[in-house]
Amino acid sequence: MFMKNPITLLPLIHRGEQQIAIKFENTNETRDFVKSFKDVKWSQTKGTFYVNFTPLKIIYLRDFYRNGGYDVITDSYTNLDAPENAYVALSQAPGKPSKKDLYKALPLSHQRVLKDYIGFLKGKRLSKSTIKTYGYFALRFLDLHKNKNIADFNNRDLDWFMTRVMAKEHYSISSHRQCVSALKYLTEICEVAEFDATEYNRPKRSRFLPVVLSDHEILKLIQVTRNLKHRAIIAMLYSGGLRIGELLKLKTSDIDFSRNVIHIRQGKNRKDRVVHLSETIKPLLNNYLLTYTPKTYLIEGRDQAAYTPSAVRNFLKKSCRMAGIFKKVTPHTLRHSYATHMLENGVDIRYIQELLGHSKPETTMIYTHVAQKDLKKIKNPLDIAVERITNNSNGDEKVLITGN
Repeated sequence: MFMKNPITLLPLIHRGEQQIAIKFENTNETRDFVKSFKDVKWSQTKGTFYVNFTPLKIIYLRDFYRNGGYDVITDSYTNLDAPENAYVALSQAPGKPSKKDLYKALPLSHQRVLKDYIGFLKGKRLSKSTIKTYGYFALRFLDLHKNKNIADFNNRDLDWFMTRVMAKEHYSISSHRQCVSALKYLTEICEVAEFDATEYNRPKRSRFLPVVLSDHEILKLIQVTRNLKHRAIIAMLYSGGLRIGELLKLKTSDIDFSRNVIHIRQGKNRKDRVVHLSETIKPLLNNYLLTYTPKTYLIEGRDQAAYTPSAVRNFLKKSCRMAGIFKKVTPHTLRHSYATHMLENGVDIRYIQELLGHSKPETTMIYTHVAQKDLKKIKNPLDIAVERITNNSNGDEKVLITGN
């Protein structure tokens, strides 16, 4: 039987949990088939499709893709056809326990260090999300070196952790940078002379241009979204340039219809700000409020709980397909599009910085690289060359580059 291009299954840590990364040559046919397996998700930060890890999921994935005619590579896993408790992932041997199990397996001295570490981060008033991320990296480091006395820690242990965990498990550059920050704090509280990450260098930050939708694509996306709540979410994310976390934390009282403003409270870096409430969105928002009557949060899930980011990502992906948009679109893409369109419409970049809640103007400047307003004024040198030759010949000489 002819086998199609291979699909490779790899261990992956994403959002602090075990996942299965699905790697393949990106063709429309293969991508659609990969996504047809239930619960396959896309990670923008990891740049890969993935599913939540279970031992049996590896077998289901392998058999599903093989039945579709694909060669499935599972070299990173062993004993796939053995009983479930015999399963081993090579990069995580002898099995990857949960965070709770990792903590329980630490000696008391290491547990105390981790508790002190979390308390230290809280004392620094870091966000819950940052503490969770840093705490996980510290836990992984202590787990890797649980058979070593803390007083004997040294910088070679840092290098080994980067090789054994960060590189081998294919962490992204942004996660690697977070890990270095986490370990700097860890070495600070351990107070061991030879264990000092102060001068440990972070890898250079990746500089990716943001994905931007056109104004036509934005309107199409809103129009094809039939669910009223989902439509309101997309319109709010774009019209306010909101981060997904900011939108989902909005209370109904944060919308001031009389002054046409939205109050963003304790956004990124604990900054409050005010953004403009679009006139166009007001009828849609009023319709949503009358239909769903949210009690606390503007966007509520079941039992009046806050809506989840994953729910937004899921319906946004479906809406993009319905709108015929095949770019890699996330909720943050709508914020990127808002900023870029503002710049193209002549709004001063200092005002855009304020509206987005950026601490540094350098962060906002990224949109100058994707805005089309000034680029349209720049003539391509090939066009100039053809125009010059044509003008010099008084139109007698035609310059063709399409062939003889």
